[in-house]
Amino acid sequence: MENKILYLLEKMCDKSEAEAFEYADKLAEIGTEEVVDQLIEIIKGQDLDAAYLAARALSKIENNQKALDPLLEIIHDSKNKNTNGLFVQALEGFDLSDKFVDVLRIYLFGNFKSSNLAKDYLDHVEFDLSPRTIKKAEKHWKHFENNVDKESDDFLIKKEEVELILQEIKQLFLEE
Repeated sequence: MENKILYLLEKMCDKSEAEAFEYADKLAEIGTEEVVDQLIEIIKGQDLDAAYLAARALSKIENNQKALDPLLEIIHDSKNKNTNGLFVQALEGFDLSDKFVDVLRIYLFGNFKSSNLAKDYLDHVEFDLSPRTIKKAEKHWKHFENNVDKESDDFLIKKEEVELILQEIKQLFLEE
C-alpha cells in the first residue's frame, strides 16, 4: 500500500501529468492517516499546483480535520492572498463549525473569489459560537474597518453584511 501511495503522490505532483487531479482523487479514496499526513506536507510546500491538488484531495477525505488548521494557515498567509481561491474552495470538504472567525477573516481580507466563497460558508455553515467568538470577530472587523478605503463599494457591502451577521449572533445570545 505504501508503494501505491508514493506512486500516486508522485504522479499527482508530476508537472507533465495531464490527469494529475485523478491521482489526487485516488489518494482521497485511500484516505488513510498516512495519506492525510503526506498531503499536509505537500500543501505546506513551495509547489502551488501540487498544493492545490493536495487540498482538493484533502477536502474529499472523510477523516481530514487534522488538515484544517494547516490549510487555514496557508489561506491566511499574506503571500497567498491573490492565489488562495482554490484553497478556500477546498474548505467545503471540512467541518468548519468551530472556524467562524477564520471564515470571517477570509471574507474580509480575501481576494474576490476567496471572499465570495467565505461569504457562502458564512451563510450556510452552522457555526458553534460563543461570546468569545463574537469578541474575536469584532476585533477582526475593527482591524478591517481601520485599514480599508471606507468609500469603496467593497467596504460598504462588507460593512452591511458583517454588522448584520454580528447583530444576529448577539441576538442569539440575548435570547438564551
